[in-house]
Amino acid sequence: MRTVNRSAVVVVPKQPFLDWLHRVDPTSGKLTLADLGDDPSIYLLPEYDLESELQECLQEACVRIFEDQLNGWYRAEELWPEDRSLGIFQLWFDYHFHSVLVDLAEEPLIVEDL
Repeated sequence: MRTVNRSAVVVVPKQPFLDWLHRVDPTSGKLTLADLGDDPSIYLLPEYDLESELQECLQEACVRIFEDQLNGWYRAEELWPEDRSLGIFQLWFDYHFHSVLVDLAEEPLIVEDL
């Protein structure tokens, strides 16, 4: 076992995200919050000791995370909400920080750029 020198934030869409998705994508009508939360995204952040430091990091990363979430469900950027600030992020997503990441895999980590 090895620990990884990162923190993580798990991001799960909330009702405002689903409402937006239903408005912009007519094929999404049967999707539910449970569907959107079945396999939440996990984002690695720099390693921090205090949650206040993680909140600050989230402030800096929230636009990138927000856009990744939007892009994962609907790629037409012209229909994305213009305001992707931390305040709107907090309305649209639940998130939970994790400070200890343990790698149980035997294989080496492979980093792929997106």
